[in-house]
Amino acid sequence: MPKKVLTKEPDALTMPDIFGPGGLLEKVHPGYEFRSSQLEMAEMVAEAFEKRQHTIVEAGTGTGKTLAYLLPALRSGRRVIISTATKALQEQLFEKDVPFLQKHFAPGLKVALMKGRGNFLCRQKVHLMDGQPLLKGLDELDWFTQIKQWEKVTDTGDRAELDFLPDDQQLWPRLDARRETCTGQKCPEFSTCFITWMHQRAEAADVIIVNHYLFFADLALRQDDFGSILPEYSAVIFDEAHEIEDVASSYFGRQLTAHRFEDLARDAEVALRLTHLASPALVKRTTRLKERARAFFEAFPTKEGRFNFSPEERDDFLEHNREAYDSLLTSLRGIETELSSLATKPEELVGIARRSAEIRGELEFLLESKEKSYVYWYERRGKSIYLAATPIDVSTILRERLFEQFDTIVLTSATLAVGGRFDFLKQRLGLRVARERVLDSEFDFKSQAMLYIPPKMPDVRDAGFAAAAALEIAHVLEVTGGRAFCLFTSYLQMRDVHDRVSNLVNFPLFLQGTAPRSALLERFRTTPGAVLFATASFWQGVDVPGEQLSCVIIDRLPFAVPSDPVVGARTRALTEDGRNAFLEYQVPEAVLALKQGFGRLIRSRKDRGVLVLLDNRIKRMHYGKVFLDSLPEYTITEDAADVARFMAAK
Repeated sequence: MPKKVLTKEPDALTMPDIFGPGGLLEKVHPGYEFRSSQLEMAEMVAEAFEKRQHTIVEAGTGTGKTLAYLLPALRSGRRVIISTATKALQEQLFEKDVPFLQKHFAPGLKVALMKGRGNFLCRQKVHLMDGQPLLKGLDELDWFTQIKQWEKVTDTGDRAELDFLPDDQQLWPRLDARRETCTGQKCPEFSTCFITWMHQRAEAADVIIVNHYLFFADLALRQDDFGSILPEYSAVIFDEAHEIEDVASSYFGRQLTAHRFEDLARDAEVALRLTHLASPALVKRTTRLKERARAFFEAFPTKEGRFNFSPEERDDFLEHNREAYDSLLTSLRGIETELSSLATKPEELVGIARRSAEIRGELEFLLESKEKSYVYWYERRGKSIYLAATPIDVSTILRERLFEQFDTIVLTSATLAVGGRFDFLKQRLGLRVARERVLDSEFDFKSQAMLYIPPKMPDVRDAGFAAAAALEIAHVLEVTGGRAFCLFTSYLQMRDVHDRVSNLVNFPLFLQGTAPRSALLERFRTTPGAVLFATASFWQGVDVPGEQLSCVIIDRLPFAVPSDPVVGARTRALTEDGRNAFLEYQVPEAVLALKQGFGRLIRSRKDRGVLVLLDNRIKRMHYGKVFLDSLPEYTITEDAADVARFMAAK
């Protein structure tokens, strides 16, 4: 059949003209493959913009969903926000996909990338710190010298450009442009500030690429009438939309860490020194704040984990630690009073006083509030304490602040549907009416992937489960030649099984926590026969195409821990409303998590491999059918011999 010849003007081209066989995309994209699901998604997104409607699309790996939503967005003639789950995906869109579209489809398109302020350098801090005795050690001196040189030539001030700066160093937080230390238009560097430039680019842009954290930080500010971060827009596309509820819950809640007090005291000391207003009384105030914050947070139990902090528990805590709490509040008030009494009030110190008042307000809310719409909790990680109040239900907030305010919202991800339906997602997010579609996969899962469920495994709650899991994992690894992710729902189980398996196989085993995530992934990709033992952070957003990852093993159905304060509160709320919290909340959450974990394996049409679920409740329990109905059409077996035959086949 002769190829179609396009004679239309670019603006008159339909989505089939662009995405279809013989279309414009085929002519200009070197890796083009016609995907019917990509065309269908592009048509749905284009219709969402045209008819001003909300749309939900589950589009699996291989769909080409990025171009399927970007092209309709840029042709809409409206200012569109693209919100992604991670900064890495933001950068991929901005540095790879957008230039391609600008070159071939929209040469006049203006696109801006926006990140949180902590990603950017503050010029004023660099100039103030230069020559001051504030740097610690030779490493900081060297890094600062390189940053000072970079500041003169960079167009963005984005820390992502600094490949020499380690993740765990303490210099960048003293140089970044976060709001707490910003003096805004009163800053002498305001006109050349990287944040100012970022906002100017965004104001002039047709498409603005953000991440979910920045988007919901902005939405929360708009709710509280504190202004906004993003310029005005009329439509939003959420990629990796399955993460929206958790991110929104964080930004519409309250949180406070011990580090906030340390940062405040440190920034106060630096500001006093740089402004030459460091009187003995003020220096004593900052020292006392650090001491009293340390004493207050040391009053929390030493056991690690997340714990409920109900009004009754907070009352009991305050009864036993009232002196430490009141002393901390007094220290904060003292700093505010001392700074307000200064005859000269540089903007840096006005900012310190404002931050002190904000932190004091957060602390009083988290320890004394009785608002029943929140669940109150704290988390200990080593010596760090995290206090939080999380909305039990964000659906009303999102319905009123997002879906009713904007007429075009597109939600997409590879994992949004449960049992082929979007009821769970819509309920959790407060979305009442939307056009919705689960797109057919571009992969032949039946021939590319086998799901093995060992039939004789003990129950996951049985004391002998870890030993049996180690034996089963060792057997599977021998069949697959390593090349596997072993994903766990708890760190304790991960470490236990890892130690057992290490005595049974000779493959290179990597363990989460022994090196940075990026370093572990690189080692896995470059080490023949490698096996990675990991938990939640490796269940999504990890891409290892090809034979290097030929097996994904999951220890159990990923139900959220019932004792988690937020999970417990949401479960109780549903139960009190007469609903089945297990089937309506816990099972759907676990289904989406399992789909994410299994989604690590098949990343292209050439990938083949084995999925292993060591939790046979998926076959034994009535709710297991919901999981199986939600997964792609894998070939399913309970016979280890089938796995060996599958891996031996080419």
